[in-house]
Amino acid sequence: QGQLAESGGGLVRAGDSLRLSCAVSGRPFSTYNMGWFRHTPGKERDFVAAISETTQATFYAESVKGRFTISRDNAKTTLYLQMNSLKPEDTGVYYCAATNRATTRTPENYDYWGRGTQVTVSS
Repeated sequence: QGQLAESGGGLVRAGDSLRLSCAVSGRPFSTYNMGWFRHTPGKERDFVAAISETTQATFYAESVKGRFTISRDNAKTTLYLQMNSLKPEDTGVYYCAATNRATTRTPENYDYWGRGTQVTVSS
């Protein structure tokens, strides 16, 4: 059974940085388009960033553009999210997800999900 396992979350102050990782096992990582999503209580799961399997084209939510960077290491079967200049509104549980469909911002189009890692940014 394949797994996606996030790590790297924590409690930080506004302006700090964090690097999230998502280790993928049991699946052909290099063939999947990958994404990061954020969930906060009372809200839908929000798109944060995505990266394609082949061209490694990247896509970002407007709210994180210029501050977050998504990347992948196919040899290590790991997805990353470098988060800089963090703001309190970045707080939430961050999930990585994988899809065989075209790179997408829609969570319903992702087939596999990790369990999430909590990011809390204090003001």
